[in-house]
Amino acid sequence: MVSSTERITETSKSAVIKAQYKKYIGRKIIFILFSIALIVIITGISATLGPYSITVPEVYSIIWQGLFQHPATTEEFVVWNLRLPRILMAVLAGMGLAIAGTMMQGIVRNPLASPYTLGISSGAGFGAVIAIIYGTGLIPWAGSGYLTIVNAFAFSLIPVFVIMALARFRRATPEMMILAGIAMMFVFYGYTHLIYYFADPDAMKEAYFWTIGGLGRASWETLTPMAVMLAFCIPLLMWRSWDLNVMGAGDETAKSLGVNVERVRLLIMILASLLTASIISFTGCIGFVGLVAPHICRICIGGDNRFLIPASGLFGATFLLCMSTLGRTILAPVIIPEGVMMACIGGPFFFILLIGKKKEYW
Repeated sequence: MVSSTERITETSKSAVIKAQYKKYIGRKIIFILFSIALIVIITGISATLGPYSITVPEVYSIIWQGLFQHPATTEEFVVWNLRLPRILMAVLAGMGLAIAGTMMQGIVRNPLASPYTLGISSGAGFGAVIAIIYGTGLIPWAGSGYLTIVNAFAFSLIPVFVIMALARFRRATPEMMILAGIAMMFVFYGYTHLIYYFADPDAMKEAYFWTIGGLGRASWETLTPMAVMLAFCIPLLMWRSWDLNVMGAGDETAKSLGVNVERVRLLIMILASLLTASIISFTGCIGFVGLVAPHICRICIGGDNRFLIPASGLFGATFLLCMSTLGRTILAPVIIPEGVMMACIGGPFFFILLIGKKKEYW
């Protein structure tokens, strides 16, 4: 029989475990809430930047009033039509690219995986360069105003189809998938620069700015398809977060627990690729946030994808919005593209963070 002392001991151990679990979950929730608060704060600050002076309280008031009425004053027009679309595009693009990077790193179990290293961004850049310099593309009947966007979207899916074909017909391992993505990245990179070599300087300048990546094309019209794709893909990716956790222990372990590894990997790859393609078709090749944001969140809250996916999305949104704000401030009125800011400031920041990390997080 179990003595009363042993029952008390077991009860106390259970209480300790529950307290530790609540602390474990609480830290993740605090990180997510902190990221949301940062987005709200940086949005208010970013909307004040520009030749037309507006205070932060006025920005929040204008945004709130604009939810119920059309912009009427000059201040409302400046905030809602000129500054807020760029801010919201930074939030949506950072969120989508970070979540896509998180999922790609999870399915191939490789810290180097991202929309950029798997060739998706390079494919989009190549398609955009063809449309800008030669005025043609895979879908020639697309309107002239949308030719670059449609072409970038179409070419960004080519690396995805190649990787999916390897996984389907050659039973490719995660290592082979990422190597194939890197190979596709260099293929598109080489052909893009071959076009640059023979291109007209004026056309090449426009194409070059597209491949750098930035939010200069932000408008309410471009925000709509991005928001729709995020609303479609993110819930489906969250639905597979537990399967992704199990797959982190290895394919054999996941199969023994009832996870259809090939089907889940294929579904996640398709959704993450569609999410990435729908963003970089409008923003250009902003390639750093999808690699770094998931790693920073893993360092802060661990690798549980139930929390890592929303945390990475919110942190990616914060990170890109912060870089966008700095790019508009440092050399104002000159605007430094967000892709350049992410590489020049985000890279050293991540390197310092890695050096200061005392234990393994991957």
